[in-house]
Amino acid sequence: MKQLLSAAAAVVMFAATLPAQSPPARTKGLTEVEGLKVGHFTLSERPTGCTVVLVDGPGATGGVSQRGGAPGTRETDLLDPGNLVDAVNAVVLSGGSAFGLDAAQGVVRYLEERGVGYKTSAGVVPIVPAAILFDLGFGGDPKIRPTAECGYRAAAAATDGAVAEGNVGAGAGATVGKMGGIAEHPGYPPGRRLPMKAGVGSAAVRLPNGMVVGALAAVNAAGDVIDPESGRVVAGTRNPDGSLADVRRLLRSGTLTERPRPGENTTIAVVATNARLTKEQAHRVALMADDGLARAIVPSHTVGDGDTVFALATGRWSGQADTSIIGALAAEVLADAIVRAATQATSLGGLPAARDLGTVPPRFR
Repeated sequence: MKQLLSAAAAVVMFAATLPAQSPPARTKGLTEVEGLKVGHFTLSERPTGCTVVLVDGPGATGGVSQRGGAPGTRETDLLDPGNLVDAVNAVVLSGGSAFGLDAAQGVVRYLEERGVGYKTSAGVVPIVPAAILFDLGFGGDPKIRPTAECGYRAAAAATDGAVAEGNVGAGAGATVGKMGGIAEHPGYPPGRRLPMKAGVGSAAVRLPNGMVVGALAAVNAAGDVIDPESGRVVAGTRNPDGSLADVRRLLRSGTLTERPRPGENTTIAVVATNARLTKEQAHRVALMADDGLARAIVPSHTVGDGDTVFALATGRWSGQADTSIIGALAAEVLADAIVRAATQATSLGGLPAARDLGTVPPRFR
């Protein structure tokens, strides 16, 4: 017993000598990956918009993972490893539900004017996959939604600088925590549990050998955003008194009877690396990255979410790429990007954000 106590004391003393963990250094986000630019366009008439990821040069190898039950997408079949085209010229994330897919056409026009795209005998055909989220019911007239012109202007605004986050672009009208239903309180009248504001978030990691993996997410989930490090709710369903309900407890209690409305939610994301990958490897990275979505959103991939994750590989890094390592890192940075989408958002339309409730994890403050 004395030996065990001595060993335990030694561990405590050793731990006390370790330096305190400091918050991760802020990277530029997805644009930390060489060869990528990001641009947002946010409409002023209603909180909605689109976000464009542009690829410099001839394009990047692309893949996709689509696991939500209510997707709204364009050109995802082309990313199947068995299909022809390997290079992606841009990816569009947009609000506006299916109407927002129009934004991709504006990016196609922008690229065609610059001679960028898949070369055919009739000229270039820009390859622009896209995915949308549903924000039509938030903040005003649902007939106000992103158009082709919005996509064109987002592409024109794209830079390789630090990615703007929060209530911008595809995340302008994004909300989370929409599974609450009615809360019953003994002795009090029932009240509806309410959602919170989220938006766009981005994160990246650069390894000592020069390999970079980054992510960008527009988070409009039915579920709650959870910090994977602490397991605490960052943003999500609120009780009628404004406190966080924690959908995990509601699910386990059996009191949650309201299910997500099909097509009215969705988290859409892009993960990317500067490594060189084949189309099959990019597809695998997208599948692995999707695990990051499940780590940071509870529940995820519901019948009411159209969760879609794109993967890009720019091939600017000359080192030896390992698909499993890249995929594992992509899941990590996507989870961080999702949490950042909640922590960088600001209150809007009567809905508070994480910073209003004091639930921002210390490493993101």
